[in-house]
Amino acid sequence: MTLKALVGRITKGDCLEMMQNIPDNSIHLAVTSPPYNVGKEYSDHNDRMDYDEYLKWLNKVWIETKRVLVHGGRFALNIAPTGIADFTPIHHDLANQLRAIGLIFRTEILWYKQTIYKRTAWGSWRSPRNPHILPSWEYVFIFSKDSWTLDGSKDEIDIQGKEFQDISDGHWYIPPETRRGGHPAPFPEELIYRLIKFYTFKRNIVLDMFGGTGTVAVVADRTNRKFIHIDISEEYCQVAEDRLRRGDKGRPRRGKALSKITH
Repeated sequence: MTLKALVGRITKGDCLEMMQNIPDNSIHLAVTSPPYNVGKEYSDHNDRMDYDEYLKWLNKVWIETKRVLVHGGRFALNIAPTGIADFTPIHHDLANQLRAIGLIFRTEILWYKQTIYKRTAWGSWRSPRNPHILPSWEYVFIFSKDSWTLDGSKDEIDIQGKEFQDISDGHWYIPPETRRGGHPAPFPEELIYRLIKFYTFKRNIVLDMFGGTGTVAVVADRTNRKFIHIDISEEYCQVAEDRLRRGDKGRPRRGKALSKITH
């Protein structure tokens, strides 16, 4: 399978196997949120690996991600700590992995998504004995390959001044996605829109190797970027394909070739 066969396609397959078909230095932005290994019901994925096995598996994905990024290409990783009684600082572990393979850790964005109005996990009510903090945020870590600078033509810049100013404030209030499409944790489109507009030029290639129900593909397509979507689930790939067919406002597109699910 060639790069041409992957670009603009909803591709079903194992991320490590499919990424081997992507040439070195060809992706401008990778955006993803990996399965958190906390027992979520992902289609066709074991989300209950031994933690060391899980980290080793993801490290292989990060090495492939670095390989396929262009000089100055960016990687946006959405991640959050997991658990209360069994708190796991997965965000620290993955950030350390990415630094260890030589990616430049540029910044962290705080995605604030407060939706906790009623709750029971207080730990101890009105007492310092054992109170719990429930995180109402997630992180988006930004890395670059080899350079802070991504080359591109001024003619391919499409972000406006006010938009640039607003996005550059790293505290983003974006409510979580409510239309899940069968996925346990889909991206909100606004989150992906900001990352794509801020970190890429038009016609750049954007990769999501854990593509899920296709938010990265949909937003990249809508903003005149190219995309590569990879996911192991037939169900999620079909949802992604349906979303691309509906287009911006839920209506079928006309005058444009539609993506095809490839295997």
